[in-house]
Amino acid sequence: MTTSTKGLKFYDLSNRWGHGMPQWPSSPKGIAISTMQFHAMHGCQILEWEGIMHRGTHMDSPIHVTENAPDIDAFEPWRFFGTGVVVSIPKGKWGVVTPEDLEKAKPTIRENDIVIINTGSHKNLGDNDDYYQYSPGLYKEGAEWLVERKIKLLGIDVQALDHPLGTKLVDHGPGPTHHHLFEEYKKETGRNVMEDFPHWEPSHKALLAAGIPGIENVGGDIDEITGKRCTFMAYPWRWPGGDGCGIRLVAVINPDQTFAIEKGERYASN
Repeated sequence: MTTSTKGLKFYDLSNRWGHGMPQWPSSPKGIAISTMQFHAMHGCQILEWEGIMHRGTHMDSPIHVTENAPDIDAFEPWRFFGTGVVVSIPKGKWGVVTPEDLEKAKPTIRENDIVIINTGSHKNLGDNDDYYQYSPGLYKEGAEWLVERKIKLLGIDVQALDHPLGTKLVDHGPGPTHHHLFEEYKKETGRNVMEDFPHWEPSHKALLAAGIPGIENVGGDIDEITGKRCTFMAYPWRWPGGDGCGIRLVAVINPDQTFAIEKGERYASN
């Protein structure tokens, strides 16, 4: 849904967050929300929330993947607001977003851009294997390309900043948690999963080490602004020690201005 304010159009790129939301298969404990007070009895409503921040549309911080690294509070606020692009890079089961994909993406990705990648995976969002085990994603080379381009912030419409076969679903870190993926990958590709995906969450580590915030599970109105240059905002809590934070990712477009530029024209940068 979009809302106009003085000619501006706002697009919510966040998925529903809270009780009953789809969750990454990392631990058995999910989001729990309890009612502590309610209107019929207390005259007001108070809810209690318990859970981890790495659920739904959220932002990761460096300390999430690297010991003694900066927390969510260490990101400089300028990274949470600015112009950028939503690029379409369609990928199916286990597809990898490559440097070549990013180089060819339209509008062109530029230094200091906020970059949102639409693989089409958000259409599968749910408590299912297609979204979590079989999704496409970034891997080492694609993430390093974005770091070299010195982007401001990254968001992607998949289960994590990393390809699922670069996580503990297979033999990385405390994994494997999903043993069947070894045989399935071999049967489908003829190759060994650990030879094709030897690194543990290299996209997380490359982006976050460079100070680039990463937003997982982008969705909402993403299709409505794919292929456009616009203004973004996404602010996490000011939380010392925080390893991540649920956020509201919003894009804004002024229909009276031209933001897309691919042939050398000047563009409005807000």
